[in-house]
Amino acid sequence: MKSGQLAILGRPNVGKSTLLNALVREKIAIVSDKPQTTRNLILGVGHYPEGQLILIDTPGLHTPHHRLNTQMVQSALGTLTQSDVVYMIVDSQVLPGPGDRQVMEQVTTAHQERPFQGVFLLLNKTDAVAKSRLLPLIDQYRTWFPWSEIIPISAKTGVNLPQLVELTFACLPSCPELMYDDDFLTNQPMRHMAAELIREKVLEQTYDELPYAVGVLIEEFQEEPGLTSIRAVILVEKTSQKGIVIGKKGLRLKEIGQSARIDMERLFGMKIYLRMWVKVQEGWRDNVQVLSELGYG
Repeated sequence: MKSGQLAILGRPNVGKSTLLNALVREKIAIVSDKPQTTRNLILGVGHYPEGQLILIDTPGLHTPHHRLNTQMVQSALGTLTQSDVVYMIVDSQVLPGPGDRQVMEQVTTAHQERPFQGVFLLLNKTDAVAKSRLLPLIDQYRTWFPWSEIIPISAKTGVNLPQLVELTFACLPSCPELMYDDDFLTNQPMRHMAAELIREKVLEQTYDELPYAVGVLIEEFQEEPGLTSIRAVILVEKTSQKGIVIGKKGLRLKEIGQSARIDMERLFGMKIYLRMWVKVQEGWRDNVQVLSELGYG
């Protein structure tokens, strides 16, 4: 059997969390078309006949402007020192840019200090790109680094993911025993996953109105036979944002709650009673205490 830790890196909004969910074959990370959706390191384990892929989904690397963003970037870079294989993901719909170059520089530096067993370049979202555009893109990226493999994929549709898994296991060493039990999928507590599912639904419902200024704090997570009660506070930074989340006559908040509850019940395998409030907390993204309470400390 084989096993190893894989760091999934890339600039924001290239499909890192979608790839994690696809390789674990369960939704353990929230996804959104908005950049910087992922804020924490998320560990997921993919179980295969060859062994285990221990996948670390990281926040997108970007130039931070708040304490929250700084912690996100630092946590992403910290995974490199402990990883056996790196997946660098790029968006095949766009040309290489400064953000991709920044990620590549970090990978190069880490590789020089401690060589990885494999560094894969994954051109994601190929389901939305003409094949004629991929070859020039691959040629351009090929000059950046001595990649172990360059693989066009679609994390959304599964294109070339079996090939990616096969080539990844070929890089990994054999191990006497696997690290995780067969039924282990993620190290995320249910409390944290509940908060993330609520935040995902807020992002879906509010579109471009407040992509970054939302946090979710779980004040109560009470498990009882047959029912789990959750009380959550949605944090925003301005009074106007509170109105956006609540919506006309509270309808948007109600829709957020219903959608989040359905996902929680499916993922947790239990009935959920969910109550939510919206609170204005100015400057929470730079507040050390609030960030710690939200699990970003």
